Amino acid sequence: MKKLAKDFIEFSHSSKSVFHAVENTAKILSSKGFKEIFETEKWELEKDGKYFFKKNNSALMAFTIGSGNLQEKGFKITGNHTDTPGFRIKPSPEMLENGYLRLNTEVYGGPILNTWLDRPLSIAGRVVVKSKNIFQPKTVLVNINKPCLIIPNLAIHQNREVNTGFELNKQNDTLPVLSLVNNELEKKNFLLKLIAKENNLKVEDILDFDLFLYEFEKGTLVGLEEEMISAQKIDNLGSLFSGLHGLLEATDFSGINVLACFDNEEVGSSTKQGADSNMLLNTLERISISQGLSREEFLRTLSSSFMMSVDGAHAIHPAQSQKTDPILKPKMNGGIALKVNANQSYTSDAQSLSVVKQILENNEIPYQYFVNRSDMRGGSTIGPISSTHLDINSVDLGLAMIGMHSIRELCGVEDFANLKKLIKGFYSL
Repeated sequence: MKKLAKDFIEFSHSSKSVFHAVENTAKILSSKGFKEIFETEKWELEKDGKYFFKKNNSALMAFTIGSGNLQEKGFKITGNHTDTPGFRIKPSPEMLENGYLRLNTEVYGGPILNTWLDRPLSIAGRVVVKSKNIFQPKTVLVNINKPCLIIPNLAIHQNREVNTGFELNKQNDTLPVLSLVNNELEKKNFLLKLIAKENNLKVEDILDFDLFLYEFEKGTLVGLEEEMISAQKIDNLGSLFSGLHGLLEATDFSGINVLACFDNEEVGSSTKQGADSNMLLNTLERISISQGLSREEFLRTLSSSFMMSVDGAHAIHPAQSQKTDPILKPKMNGGIALKVNANQSYTSDAQSLSVVKQILENNEIPYQYFVNRSDMRGGSTIGPISSTHLDINSVDLGLAMIGMHSIRELCGVEDFANLKKLIKGFYSL
């Protein structure tokens, strides 16, 4: 279990941005015999074949074709997302004042802002550079692999209210310091020059960028028995990593196993690479077409399919237990969290929960329920969003964690291993 947890910490640490997370996933798949295919090409898929494709370099679909009649065995899908709340760098971001060069950023999703303060930070993402085809410029993944940024706190002597409740202003208080400079000339194109220098590029070739801040320090196991994982991006690279290894380890399965890794869940999923697109639906239909199925046969296949939306849940907090439901109190290392909501923020219902419970029990995996307090609004997942495009039986579940959307989240080592075990068991059916 600890080896899997440490492997995840390495994966999370090396996935500096959403683009790096997808690239790391693609490299692992390729090393295990998966063939990369492309949306622009005709898909000629073989039985027992293993395939994947990337979209926007920030989303990925991987699938394996098993035995049996597809219309009877259907698709077994796990869905997760690749993105994480944080800070995105704006265009022309350099801001010089009082000798400090700061970067103009905007908040992506809903991070816990104060967890980003006073930590060594860096920059990663992608730049798009010129190519011979104007409609297909080249994408280059970039990473300033050193602690070059910090968002400094204000001293308590100048902010006496900081420990009694102080709201950070997203346009002023959370902009990172990049350097100490003395004149406007040093400021001009400072970031692009830095990116070009660190990645052996020409500034004049860079057309645009999608760059994000990330925590420079690596996660770790914590606790007296190293029973907890403290790391970046457990939400939701923890689900992606578990799903990936469950897919790789599944054996003797029927139907088609699909690992769906969407982008932009943290900002509503309404993008071409998000769960609120037809990316998954189109993928499943193209797979069916490649297997010689008609439209009616494809729809019959969907009715025989099942999807697990895998995302984080809230474990009971040691200092704030009143924030949890008075009866159902999920604990770290207490089992897989089955997520239920009356207003369908989660896609689970009695039918889909009954399916996944049997998989859990057959694999001797503990589980627990997660529901929000009735007087508190919770988050949502890709589950109900995907269900609006795919009318298949589906369930929401995931890791019980503390500090969701903090720069450092916390979950249990045993739960992490059991999540991979569950997905492997699901894919092995």
